[in-house]
Amino acid sequence: MNILDQIMRQKSVEVSAKKAAIPIEALKDFQFFQRSTVSAREALTQGGIIAEHKRKSPSKPSIQPQSKAQDVVKLYDEGGAAVMSILTDTVFFGGSLDDLLIARNNTERPLLRKDFIFDPYQVYEAKAYGADLILLIAAVLSREQIETLTNLAHQLGLEVLLEVHSKMELEEKGTDAVDLLGVNHRDLKTFKVDLSLGEELLPLMRNHQIPVAESGLQSIEDIQKLYKLGFKGFLIGEYLMKETDPSATLHQLNTLFA
Repeated sequence: MNILDQIMRQKSVEVSAKKAAIPIEALKDFQFFQRSTVSAREALTQGGIIAEHKRKSPSKPSIQPQSKAQDVVKLYDEGGAAVMSILTDTVFFGGSLDDLLIARNNTERPLLRKDFIFDPYQVYEAKAYGADLILLIAAVLSREQIETLTNLAHQLGLEVLLEVHSKMELEEKGTDAVDLLGVNHRDLKTFKVDLSLGEELLPLMRNHQIPVAESGLQSIEDIQKLYKLGFKGFLIGEYLMKETDPSATLHQLNTLFA
Protein backbone atom coordinates (compact mmCIF):
# COMPACT_ATOMS: atom_id res chain seq x y z
CA MET A 1 0.00 0.00 0.00
CA ASN A 2 1.53 3.34 -1.07
CA ILE A 3 1.29 6.56 0.91
CA LEU A 4 -1.71 7.86 -1.02
CA ASP A 5 -3.64 4.66 -0.29
CA GLN A 6 -2.78 4.99 3.41
CA ILE A 7 -3.88 8.62 3.49
CA MET A 8 -7.18 7.96 1.75
CA ARG A 9 -7.99 5.02 4.02
CA GLN A 10 -7.39 7.21 7.05
CA LYS A 11 -9.34 10.08 5.49
CA SER A 12 -12.38 7.87 4.90
CA VAL A 13 -12.49 6.97 8.59
CA GLU A 14 -12.11 10.62 9.62
CA VAL A 15 -14.84 11.93 7.33
CA SER A 16 -17.31 9.30 8.50
CA ALA A 17 -16.69 10.34 12.10
CA LYS A 18 -17.04 14.05 11.29
CA LYS A 19 -20.33 13.53 9.47
CA ALA A 20 -21.71 11.88 12.57
CA ALA A 21 -20.42 14.62 14.89
CA ILE A 22 -21.27 17.73 12.83
CA PRO A 23 -23.86 17.23 10.05
CA ILE A 24 -23.91 19.51 7.00
CA GLU A 25 -26.88 21.48 8.33
CA ALA A 26 -24.83 22.36 11.39
CA LEU A 27 -21.90 23.47 9.21
CA LYS A 28 -24.23 25.93 7.49
CA ASP A 29 -24.63 27.73 10.83
CA PHE A 30 -20.89 28.31 11.19
CA GLN A 31 -19.64 31.90 11.27
CA PHE A 32 -17.96 31.92 7.87
CA PHE A 33 -20.44 29.85 5.88
CA GLN A 34 -22.29 32.95 4.63
CA ARG A 35 -19.07 34.89 4.07
CA SER A 36 -18.39 36.20 0.55
CA THR A 37 -15.26 34.51 -0.75
CA VAL A 38 -12.20 36.17 -2.30
CA SER A 39 -10.94 35.03 -5.71
CA ALA A 40 -7.55 33.33 -5.71
CA ARG A 41 -7.72 33.24 -9.48
CA GLU A 42 -7.84 37.04 -9.63
CA ALA A 43 -5.10 37.35 -7.00
CA LEU A 44 -2.74 35.30 -9.18
CA THR A 45 -3.50 36.85 -12.57
CA GLN A 46 -0.18 38.72 -12.73
CA GLY A 47 1.75 36.06 -10.83
CA GLY A 48 2.13 35.44 -7.12
CA ILE A 49 3.07 33.10 -4.29
CA ILE A 50 0.71 30.66 -2.61
CA ALA A 51 2.42 30.54 0.78
CA GLU A 52 1.74 27.36 2.70
CA HIS A 53 1.57 26.63 6.40
CA LYS A 54 2.97 23.13 6.75
CA ARG A 55 4.35 21.47 9.89
CA LYS A 56 5.35 18.13 8.37
CA SER A 57 4.77 15.80 5.42
CA PRO A 58 5.30 12.09 4.70
CA SER A 59 8.58 12.96 2.93
CA LYS A 60 9.70 15.46 5.60
CA PRO A 61 8.39 14.38 9.04
CA SER A 62 9.71 17.48 10.82
CA ILE A 63 9.57 20.83 9.03
CA GLN A 64 8.26 23.19 11.73
CA PRO A 65 6.30 20.93 14.10
CA GLN A 66 5.66 23.63 16.72
CA SER A 67 4.70 26.45 14.35
CA LYS A 68 1.55 28.42 15.15
CA ALA A 69 -0.79 29.20 12.28
CA GLN A 70 -1.51 32.68 13.59
CA ASP A 71 2.18 33.68 13.62
CA VAL A 72 2.95 32.20 10.21
CA VAL A 73 -0.10 33.71 8.55
CA LYS A 74 0.73 37.17 9.86
CA LEU A 75 4.26 36.91 8.44
CA TYR A 76 2.92 35.69 5.10
CA ASP A 77 0.44 38.55 5.07
CA GLU A 78 3.17 41.10 5.77
CA GLY A 79 5.30 39.56 3.02
CA GLY A 80 2.58 39.97 0.42
CA ALA A 81 1.57 36.38 -0.26
CA ALA A 82 -1.09 36.43 -2.98
CA VAL A 83 -2.83 33.36 -1.53
CA MET A 84 -2.23 31.18 1.52
CA SER A 85 -2.49 27.41 1.68
CA ILE A 86 -3.46 25.80 4.96
CA LEU A 87 -2.90 22.08 5.50
CA THR A 88 -5.88 20.65 7.37
CA ASP A 89 -4.80 17.00 7.44
CA THR A 90 -3.68 16.05 10.95
CA VAL A 91 -2.18 12.57 10.82
CA PHE A 92 0.18 12.99 7.88
CA PHE A 93 0.74 16.76 7.73
CA GLY A 94 0.20 17.96 11.30
CA GLY A 95 -2.51 20.46 10.37
CA SER A 96 -6.13 20.92 11.36
CA LEU A 97 -9.33 22.74 10.52
CA ASP A 98 -8.58 24.93 13.54
CA ASP A 99 -5.52 26.17 11.62
CA LEU A 100 -7.81 27.19 8.77
CA LEU A 101 -10.14 28.97 11.18
CA ILE A 102 -7.22 30.78 12.82
CA ALA A 103 -5.86 31.79 9.42
CA ARG A 104 -9.25 33.16 8.39
CA ASN A 105 -9.33 35.32 11.50
CA ASN A 106 -5.88 36.75 10.74
CA THR A 107 -5.95 37.58 7.03
CA GLU A 108 -8.28 38.78 4.30
CA ARG A 109 -6.24 37.09 1.58
CA PRO A 110 -7.64 34.04 -0.27
CA LEU A 111 -7.21 30.80 1.66
CA LEU A 112 -6.78 27.36 0.12
CA ARG A 113 -7.93 24.38 2.14
CA LYS A 114 -5.28 21.82 1.28
CA ASP A 115 -6.40 18.33 2.12
CA PHE A 116 -7.38 15.06 0.48
CA ILE A 117 -10.93 15.92 -0.49
CA PHE A 118 -13.14 13.19 -1.90
CA ASP A 119 -16.52 13.70 -0.23
CA PRO A 120 -19.01 16.58 -0.68
CA TYR A 121 -19.05 16.94 3.10
CA GLN A 122 -15.46 18.21 3.00
CA VAL A 123 -16.44 20.96 0.56
CA TYR A 124 -19.15 22.21 2.95
CA GLU A 125 -16.57 21.95 5.74
CA ALA A 126 -14.08 24.08 3.79
CA LYS A 127 -16.69 26.78 3.30
CA ALA A 128 -17.72 26.71 6.96
CA TYR A 129 -14.16 27.14 8.19
CA GLY A 130 -13.38 30.11 5.97
CA ALA A 131 -11.71 28.73 2.83
CA ASP A 132 -11.94 30.51 -0.52
CA LEU A 133 -10.83 27.57 -2.63
CA ILE A 134 -10.21 23.86 -2.28
CA LEU A 135 -7.62 21.44 -3.60
CA LEU A 136 -8.70 18.39 -5.59
CA ILE A 137 -6.06 15.76 -6.33
CA ALA A 138 -6.51 13.94 -9.63
CA ALA A 139 -4.52 10.94 -8.41
CA VAL A 140 -7.20 9.98 -5.89
CA LEU A 141 -10.36 11.03 -7.76
CA SER A 142 -12.24 10.00 -10.89
CA ARG A 143 -13.15 12.58 -13.51
CA GLU A 144 -16.78 12.26 -12.41
CA GLN A 145 -15.83 12.97 -8.79
CA ILE A 146 -13.78 15.99 -9.83
CA GLU A 147 -16.68 17.44 -11.80
CA THR A 148 -19.21 16.76 -9.01
CA LEU A 149 -17.01 18.30 -6.31
CA THR A 150 -16.15 21.27 -8.54
CA ASN A 151 -19.81 21.98 -9.27
CA LEU A 152 -20.62 21.90 -5.56
CA ALA A 153 -17.67 24.16 -4.74
CA HIS A 154 -18.86 26.71 -7.30
CA GLN A 155 -22.39 26.58 -5.88
CA LEU A 156 -20.90 27.50 -2.50
CA GLY A 157 -18.80 30.31 -3.97
CA LEU A 158 -15.50 28.42 -3.72
CA GLU A 159 -12.87 28.10 -6.44
CA VAL A 160 -11.07 24.86 -7.27
CA LEU A 161 -7.39 24.05 -7.75
CA LEU A 162 -6.98 20.69 -9.49
CA GLU A 163 -3.61 19.03 -8.95
CA VAL A 164 -2.15 16.67 -11.55
CA HIS A 165 1.07 14.67 -11.50
CA SER A 166 1.33 13.52 -15.13
CA LYS A 167 0.25 14.12 -18.69
CA MET A 168 -2.09 11.13 -18.44
CA GLU A 169 -3.87 12.60 -15.42
CA LEU A 170 -4.28 15.94 -17.16
CA GLU A 171 -5.66 14.38 -20.33
CA GLU A 172 -7.98 11.95 -18.56
CA LYS A 173 -9.15 14.03 -15.61
CA GLY A 174 -8.54 17.66 -16.55
CA THR A 175 -11.80 19.54 -16.87
CA ASP A 176 -12.64 23.03 -18.11
CA ALA A 177 -14.69 23.60 -14.94
CA VAL A 178 -11.75 24.04 -12.53
CA ASP A 179 -10.38 27.53 -11.93
CA LEU A 180 -6.71 26.76 -11.32
CA LEU A 181 -4.65 23.84 -12.58
CA GLY A 182 -1.65 22.76 -10.55
CA VAL A 183 1.30 20.63 -11.60
CA ASN A 184 2.79 18.75 -8.68
CA HIS A 185 6.42 18.25 -9.59
CA ARG A 186 6.91 15.68 -6.83
CA ASP A 187 6.20 12.04 -7.63
CA LEU A 188 3.87 10.93 -4.81
CA LYS A 189 5.28 7.41 -4.90
CA THR A 190 9.02 8.13 -5.03
CA PHE A 191 8.96 11.77 -3.74
CA LYS A 192 11.47 12.73 -6.45
CA VAL A 193 11.09 16.23 -7.96
CA ASP A 194 11.13 16.88 -11.72
CA LEU A 195 10.57 20.52 -12.73
CA SER A 196 10.53 19.59 -16.42
CA LEU A 197 7.05 18.17 -15.90
CA GLY A 198 5.60 21.69 -15.72
CA GLU A 199 7.20 22.61 -19.03
CA GLU A 200 5.65 19.51 -20.61
CA LEU A 201 2.13 20.07 -19.26
CA LEU A 202 1.78 23.85 -19.55
CA PRO A 203 0.86 23.85 -23.29
CA LEU A 204 -1.97 21.40 -22.56
CA MET A 205 -3.74 23.67 -20.06
CA ARG A 206 -6.84 25.73 -20.84
CA ASN A 207 -6.32 29.45 -21.40
CA HIS A 208 -8.84 30.49 -18.74
CA GLN A 209 -7.17 28.44 -15.99
CA ILE A 210 -4.41 29.82 -13.79
CA PRO A 211 -1.40 27.48 -14.03
CA VAL A 212 0.13 26.71 -10.63
CA ALA A 213 3.51 25.13 -9.94
CA GLU A 214 3.55 22.92 -6.86
CA SER A 215 6.09 21.04 -4.75
CA GLY A 216 9.84 20.98 -4.79
CA LEU A 217 10.38 24.69 -5.47
CA GLN A 218 13.54 25.40 -3.50
CA SER A 219 14.98 28.60 -4.97
CA ILE A 220 14.22 31.89 -6.66
CA GLU A 221 15.77 30.41 -9.80
CA ASP A 222 13.19 27.58 -9.82
CA ILE A 223 10.32 30.06 -9.59
CA GLN A 224 11.82 32.45 -12.13
CA LYS A 225 12.26 29.63 -14.66
CA LEU A 226 8.66 28.45 -14.32
CA TYR A 227 7.28 32.01 -14.33
CA LYS A 228 9.02 32.69 -17.63
CA LEU A 229 7.40 29.54 -19.03
CA GLY A 230 3.95 30.88 -18.12
CA PHE A 231 3.10 29.67 -14.62
CA LYS A 232 1.29 32.28 -12.52
CA GLY A 233 0.94 30.67 -9.10
CA PHE A 234 3.73 29.09 -7.07
CA LEU A 235 2.78 26.99 -4.08
CA ILE A 236 5.66 27.07 -1.58
CA GLY A 237 5.62 25.44 1.83
CA GLU A 238 8.82 23.87 3.14
CA TYR A 239 11.08 26.56 1.62
CA LEU A 240 9.20 29.36 3.41
CA MET A 241 8.58 27.44 6.63
CA LYS A 242 12.32 26.96 7.10
CA GLU A 243 13.17 30.63 6.50
CA THR A 244 14.01 32.69 9.59
CA ASP A 245 12.18 35.65 8.01
CA PRO A 246 9.55 34.37 5.55
CA SER A 247 8.13 37.87 5.21
CA ALA A 248 11.40 39.21 3.79
CA THR A 249 11.71 36.16 1.54
CA LEU A 250 8.23 36.77 0.15
CA HIS A 251 9.04 40.41 -0.55
CA GLN A 252 12.07 39.23 -2.50
CA LEU A 253 10.10 36.62 -4.45
CA ASN A 254 7.41 39.14 -5.31
CA THR A 255 9.97 41.23 -7.21
CA LEU A 256 9.80 38.53 -9.89
CA PHE A 257 6.21 39.55 -10.68
CA ALA A 258 6.67 43.33 -10.68
